[in-house]
Amino acid sequence: MIFRGPFPPRPCRDSRREGRGSHPGAGGSGSRLQAALCRAAAGLQPADERPLPAGFMGGRGMAGPFLLEVRRRTQSALLLVREASLRSLPADISLAPARLELRSAGACGALELPPGVSLAPGSCRGLRRLPGEGLHLRLRLRAAPGGAELVYNLRESLKPQKNCIFYCQSCGDVIVKERKFLRVLPLPSENWSALVEEWCCHPNPFAKSTLHPQRDDCFLGDTFFLLNSGNESHVPEPPICFSETSHHASQNESTLKSKENTRVFCKRCKTMLGETISSDTIKYYVTEVIVQPSEGSFKTIPRSQFVQSMVAQCLMELSSAKSTFRFTIKGDDGKIYILIWLLNSDTLLVESSGSSSSHNVFTLFGDIFMPNSGPVGTWNAVKVLYQPCIKSRNKDLADAWENDFGVHPLKFPSETCLELLLILGLSTTSLPPSLQCMNSFQVAFLKM
Repeated sequence: MIFRGPFPPRPCRDSRREGRGSHPGAGGSGSRLQAALCRAAAGLQPADERPLPAGFMGGRGMAGPFLLEVRRRTQSALLLVREASLRSLPADISLAPARLELRSAGACGALELPPGVSLAPGSCRGLRRLPGEGLHLRLRLRAAPGGAELVYNLRESLKPQKNCIFYCQSCGDVIVKERKFLRVLPLPSENWSALVEEWCCHPNPFAKSTLHPQRDDCFLGDTFFLLNSGNESHVPEPPICFSETSHHASQNESTLKSKENTRVFCKRCKTMLGETISSDTIKYYVTEVIVQPSEGSFKTIPRSQFVQSMVAQCLMELSSAKSTFRFTIKGDDGKIYILIWLLNSDTLLVESSGSSSSHNVFTLFGDIFMPNSGPVGTWNAVKVLYQPCIKSRNKDLADAWENDFGVHPLKFPSETCLELLLILGLSTTSLPPSLQCMNSFQVAFLKM
């Protein structure tokens, strides 16, 4: 499918109308766009699908930056050819099932899509150009691509009868030396004991019992795991706590220090890793500790990638198991930091940074997220709507969500909640302005 420019700017249209195939109006150069779309609607074959010379692929002659958001379940995609690619007009854009080609000002560049991503060029609809953003259009997929590899999978690392080592994710210091668990068991939901009376016709048989792991056990919660610290030779010790509430009553100071003294910190970098539950049980947060096989060496994962991956996996697992899509992100101080609404979890993002001059334009995850092997990155991701709640922002909405049984709370260290909020904000600002908001919520992607 070939689209010939110049592409006149068009006002934003209602997304529901775009979904029904609304097109830019006729007249002038827009008539060529309309003719191209009419040919697509009539099912005509895309023009000029001749193979390109080898010199056009990759390198300095590659096509400019673009973003492709793929939905596996609906087999649809949103393609954004960024403004940096359309600076020299007129321009011809040729779209083939696995290739994007751009001809402008006598130059020609092309880019191969990743394996498994196959578009149906004749299904183009909703074509529009927005000033400062680029060219938007929606397409169908010929085949749904397979999922990309996860950055890190905790459940694959924590398996029975498998030797593993626990590291501080921030600095790589060994937290728990080599361990082999006989049992790795999931924990019930956080407030399970409150529902026991509904399950049993006799007094609560678990009233005086606690779910603490034995020496060779590991219990998995939503955002943490429990380990038995008995006979452990490298258990972090809580450092001396510095309270900021000296002006409060001594009773309040004692309560605060008691709370802080249960925290577990990394000896090397002083990052909070978790907290002590009892004299022989420690709770580690999944965003702070990384588990890797004992036969290998420690593999560094950038902090931002790791936090995104773990939070995204938590959202996916809970939405699938409990059919809940709204979450409150709480810190260990009990405060709500973020409200998150999971929009979809079947997203595949394909992004090209294009030339170095456009590298910082609308890059979804910044430089550290660009692949080392080439100019095109492919990631599994979840798309979320969110609202920040720091400094009493959205307090009424946060209170309503906290009292709603359909909203699931997720608890992380307070510092990690702030990191997550920063990651979400950077993702939002990297998107084109027309895609940054939805129904008063901000839009972001969390890479997996």
